[in-house]
Amino acid sequence: MSLRIEGIGVAAPEHAMPQDEAAELLVSLLHEGGRARTVRALYARSGIRKRHSVLLDLPEGESTPRQSFYAPARDGDDDGPSTAVRMQAFEASAPPLAAAASDAALRDAGMTPGEITHLVTVSCTGIFAPGLDAALVERLGMPRTVQRTHVGFMGCHGALNGLRVASSLAGADPDARVLLCCVELCSLHLGYRQDADTLVANALFADGAAAVVGVGANGSGWRVAASGTLLMPDSADAMSWRIGDHGFRMTLSARVPELIRAEVGGWLRGWLKDQGLVLEDVRTWAVHPGGPRVLTAFGEGAGLEQHAFAVSREVLAEHGNMSSATLLFILQRLREAGAEAPVVAVAFGPGLVAEVALLV
Repeated sequence: MSLRIEGIGVAAPEHAMPQDEAAELLVSLLHEGGRARTVRALYARSGIRKRHSVLLDLPEGESTPRQSFYAPARDGDDDGPSTAVRMQAFEASAPPLAAAASDAALRDAGMTPGEITHLVTVSCTGIFAPGLDAALVERLGMPRTVQRTHVGFMGCHGALNGLRVASSLAGADPDARVLLCCVELCSLHLGYRQDADTLVANALFADGAAAVVGVGANGSGWRVAASGTLLMPDSADAMSWRIGDHGFRMTLSARVPELIRAEVGGWLRGWLKDQGLVLEDVRTWAVHPGGPRVLTAFGEGAGLEQHAFAVSREVLAEHGNMSSATLLFILQRLREAGAEAPVVAVAFGPGLVAEVALLV
């Protein structure tokens, strides 16, 4: 693999909501007040201080209702806006946010849109055609001959799948100039049901976009040296993401942390050995913070101290879980801070799957 990362850019929606305010919003939407104590407890334990959303109409501190997309449930069968309505919002809001992150990555790399030869887009929270990739070509003014690939519906580890595609493209063409962009609008899938999976997902997920510009040769940035994947046994029911009539619905089993703790450490050590490394050789960890328990479980399973994930926890606290975009937010902060290589990036998603990339 030969992609060198020359630029990273991130973008969040204009307005954010403190986590305690978000809890009260959900309580106000659920039928007959819903499970108010449970909601408030889940939100308080999330490790999140605030989250951004494209659905917020007003800045923090305004006393009037700050969003109009979701209305209080009329009865116990009200599941909120239809999936069609939610996808209309995605088509309107995802391209400008993705363009903002991509523009930032291009500026960071010192490149223009006209230099891009390949475009890889990643999202699991919306779909339309002509898609996000075509919209970015138009918005950024990229060549109409740019070669486009979309990585869809892969969840929180989608950025690593996108990096694998980008690296393969760069490896096949030393003149490649690749733009990878992840955009997720998770707030479009807030659920009105009061089961544990829905309430936990409501407490964690948020909106954001992040992009990487990479080159196939003659670059000076981190090089994507290797990638790996593990589909954990007997885990299909642990995490899923399915299209429903009223948004996409997540299942999120309480088994997820235990599966990560039990399965990932040994596999990761073996994968690192194949790269000529041991765990102690890794200077920097970029671990997707699916939630506080995920980071704790990964650290315990891999035998790592929790301070190794300080930046992961910072991004979670300030932005929430932005699905695939989150990991690139973490890499951007680490890169700006001058983090040492080798860097190992890790993320988890439906399957249950672990994805990993080595940056040197």
